[in-house]
Amino acid sequence: MNQDQVKQQLLAIEDAPLEFALVFSGKKSRKVNGLYKPDSREIIIHNRNFEQDAAGKNLLLYTAIHEYAHHLHACAQGGTLSARAHTAEFWAIFHALLEKAESKKIYRDVFDNNPELTALTETIREKFLHKNGSLVKEMGKHLLKAHDLCAAIGVRFEDYVDRMLRIPRTAANMAIKMFNYDLNPETGADNMRFLAGIRDEDDRQAAETALIKGKSPDTVKIALRKKSAEDDPVQQLEREKNRLERTITTLTKRLEEVNKELGVRN
Repeated sequence: MNQDQVKQQLLAIEDAPLEFALVFSGKKSRKVNGLYKPDSREIIIHNRNFEQDAAGKNLLLYTAIHEYAHHLHACAQGGTLSARAHTAEFWAIFHALLEKAESKKIYRDVFDNNPELTALTETIREKFLHKNGSLVKEMGKHLLKAHDLCAAIGVRFEDYVDRMLRIPRTAANMAIKMFNYDLNPETGADNMRFLAGIRDEDDRQAAETALIKGKSPDTVKIALRKKSAEDDPVQQLEREKNRLERTITTLTKRLEEVNKELGVRN
């Protein structure tokens, strides 16, 4: 596979708004497999880093797609890149290219071809990611109860978090949100924190669904950011109205539960 063939493979995955060059350096590099020069719009591949077998060719394509993502990112920004190249926008572009390349059989999904790695992935997901998410969500339930108890005896919940639990207030509040929003622990505690920061319920549910279906966190974040930018003011007001109505319903239900509990104690 020569440099012209690799370029054609990239264009078959997704066309580029601006012309670019792809060059095999003919060298071996211990530092990087490839690089992108935004000033000249040139992708350099150190082709001697790769073996000539199927695995080596697949890794070469992976490198080429990575550098091509930098080019498409530059195209989206008028042909320039900032000093920090590996932003969330870049990773979203890169992951989308990999998905397209896999669907077109240009790049082979290496994760699905190793039974041992697949089994280990399931163990990590179930034993750690899911379990950790469930624990943090359950902690949120107990923190909410502690909040109500603090209010009942006339002490500040923040003081309880600071001096009794000795955890950051933001962590406590985030755990409570995870419980109140009934987030799916399958996404893992870190992604649940991200989801808990999404105020709009529809956006939050859409983001959660995308994560469960296998989208990367950066892909979901950028999609959400683009959606927010595209929403017009009227739609935003309608969504805020719906959100407020749902919040009022939830708070009213919670108030009834608290009043019942106070009645029992009195």
